[in-house]
Amino acid sequence: MTLIERSLAAGLAAVLAAFTVAAPADASARRIEDLGIPLEDVLLIGGVVAAGPGGETVLWGASSGDPAHLNAVDPATGAEKARYDLPGAGGSWALEATPDGSVYAGTYGDGRLYRWTDGGGVTDLGRPLASENFIWSVAAGEGATVYGGTSPGGRLFAYDPATGVRDYGRLSSSHAYVRSVAYADGKIYAGTEAPAAVFEIDAVSGAARQLPVPDGLDPAGKWAYDVNVAAGHLYVRYGGASPGPLHVWDIAAGRWSDVLESAHGLDVSPPDQDGAVYLVRDGELVRYDARTKTTTGTGVPITGRVANTRGIGWAELGLPDYPGKSVVGLLWRGLMFRYNPQTGAKSFVQTGVRGEPIDVTALAEGPDRRMYAGGFLNGGFAALDPATGERAEFHTFSQSEDMTAHDGKLYVGAYPEARVYAYDPELPWHSTEYSPSPEPGPAPNPARLFDLASDHQIRPRALASAGRYLAAGTMPDLGHLGGVLAIWDPRTGALKHAERNVVKDQSIVSLAYRDGVLYGGTSIYSGQSATPPTQPEAKVFAWSVKENRLLWELVPAPGKPAVPALTFDALGRLWGIAGGEVFSISTTARKVTRRVTLSDSKSASGQLTFNRRDLTLYGAHAGQYVFSLNPLTGRHAVVKEGPVHQLAVHGSGDVYFAEGPRLFRLTRQQIR
Repeated sequence: MTLIERSLAAGLAAVLAAFTVAAPADASARRIEDLGIPLEDVLLIGGVVAAGPGGETVLWGASSGDPAHLNAVDPATGAEKARYDLPGAGGSWALEATPDGSVYAGTYGDGRLYRWTDGGGVTDLGRPLASENFIWSVAAGEGATVYGGTSPGGRLFAYDPATGVRDYGRLSSSHAYVRSVAYADGKIYAGTEAPAAVFEIDAVSGAARQLPVPDGLDPAGKWAYDVNVAAGHLYVRYGGASPGPLHVWDIAAGRWSDVLESAHGLDVSPPDQDGAVYLVRDGELVRYDARTKTTTGTGVPITGRVANTRGIGWAELGLPDYPGKSVVGLLWRGLMFRYNPQTGAKSFVQTGVRGEPIDVTALAEGPDRRMYAGGFLNGGFAALDPATGERAEFHTFSQSEDMTAHDGKLYVGAYPEARVYAYDPELPWHSTEYSPSPEPGPAPNPARLFDLASDHQIRPRALASAGRYLAAGTMPDLGHLGGVLAIWDPRTGALKHAERNVVKDQSIVSLAYRDGVLYGGTSIYSGQSATPPTQPEAKVFAWSVKENRLLWELVPAPGKPAVPALTFDALGRLWGIAGGEVFSISTTARKVTRRVTLSDSKSASGQLTFNRRDLTLYGAHAGQYVFSLNPLTGRHAVVKEGPVHQLAVHGSGDVYFAEGPRLFRLTRQQIR
């Protein structure tokens, strides 16, 4: 036995004696509680205004869930008219109505296409293209035909109930996404991811040409995010989820004719009798006439970060202040807006769209000892008081990538743009950024501290308390590799340091801190799966916080693509998980000192944390099960099988973990 090993063994014996806790107990000493679903909310992404059940005009909206649902809402009352399951789908960006009265939904998760008809309800049409798992956009053609754009192959397809699927193929060898699709007069228009490109495709021959880029626009880093056709004009919004320039292409003239800055998505309305469209621009619903190039405000405020329409169109409401047809639309949380051009009447109505369970994407103990759960896509997070069982839900917030407590606040890493927020549980919740029409109130809480969008980052996957500082590790956006290590100083309110490619072409997906040094685990992947990696395996690195420099790096698990979790045990040994392998590292010797093989998995998913109450490691293995592991002997056991990706230990010694939207708590008899 080496001197280091003898010291570790002696230290562990002393710790065990001090805690007077035995080795991990067997399964009979554990109790697992199902705490239910901490987060439910409405998330509408795709939408369209069209005929619904019985031929009456409704607002159609696809709500994300398991499964997703196709919802029909009465534009006069906001009441639910119909709700249909979309089995096998998690949600839909792509909703469209065709001239024959069909409504189509193209979905993500499995890339399926669904068709609703008044007589037959919803029919699952399967996957139009076997290689594609995401249908981003669908556009109505002639009759019952619909056109769709996909990823990860960047393909375009058509579906006609009479003839089936037509694959137009990949539009560009340099693009993996057909993000937006529109159709008019025998031509399909399709927009891609960065560098943004717009193609015009002949629907019959399949011949395609790329439209010129608007003068003065640099397509690098921008998507052709939204594409619409109305009254002889093509509207293309360049950028991303946030407001950006909306360029107008005169189809007959074959040229770009105008641009509207600060336009929101996701669509412009169908044209009015004069050919003008309605859209959200700079936080207001406006009317735009492409012939005269004039924009007229309506006084309808649609504000906040997610001020994008989820379907916008025209409906007769039959209400006193809303004669004739009114502009109607949905917002992301199920709020409906209305505007009448004749009277100027305007209103917001909360619709009857039902909330769906939200998958948990982050778990952490807050500074107030409550357990916090952050949500996927729909966002928001919930707080659970372990002592009383009381819970609180905070809605209108972003998807959480990670959370950690530091100096009295809960820090939250949010997707996209790798944004980091500080939430003070002693102050009222007030998210001005995510409220559709926020009222004046207290200061923002959570407060946005910084983002790393300028470094092309998208996911702050790892947060850690690092002495007086907060550390963040990120994953980059589509088409980029190399995460950022950022160190924030709460005292000065500024970044102490931010550096990309600390480990070349690798994201930073886990962090742990001890004695002035940050230890990071990397992933060979980008924050978007379509970006191919250049590196063969993940690494662990050490970084001096004081000196802002890399101390060392090593490959802890050869052949594994990611080290998604790091934690220190009571003796100062650094533990990590990579695929089906758990390992410990001596940070002084700078080498792996123990390996425990759970399986041969090369999954990039995994969790690992040390419970100081019972001196046991707990982890989630490859989204398959929760396990416990004795750090002294390496003995391990399955605690519960299930699709677990998030796990955290509370200061009480209870272990919390999530299976999709459900939260569980593991308690140990000997510590309660």
